[in-house]
Amino acid sequence: MNHVGLSGTSAEDRRRRRSADPLVALHYQLSETRSRGELDAIVVADTSGVVVAGAGSWPVCEELAAYAPLLADGSWASMTDSVTSRVETLRRDVEIRALVIGGQEVLLCARRQRRGEGREAGEGVERDLDQAAAGISRILESAAA
Repeated sequence: MNHVGLSGTSAEDRRRRRSADPLVALHYQLSETRSRGELDAIVVADTSGVVVAGAGSWPVCEELAAYAPLLADGSWASMTDSVTSRVETLRRDVEIRALVIGGQEVLLCARRQRRGEGREAGEGVERDLDQAAAGISRILESAAA
């Protein structure tokens, strides 16, 4: 694993960990977003529901990746009752972003941590996912070049 700490050389670049390996760089990006956004898990999945990279409990990452295509396009409505029920449950706690990078679509999927009653889950998740999407796009576009 090749990573280098950043010692404040640029006010714009706040990354603390870096890697030339795109998968490690994706993990760093997702881990930082997960921590900052107080997320249960966050994954980048392909459109068939396979984990590309993730941060959080591996079973949760795999479940999010598997359901991400259904959550993203709404095709869950025609599924069995048990699948539809699980997807409906996930929709309350999950945010999805479809990203097109180098002509390929990937899905960024994050599940908020559950909060106590009366407290909004995942405040600021939209902003955190927008920032993560920008970082993921930069990493993957750089790897594709």
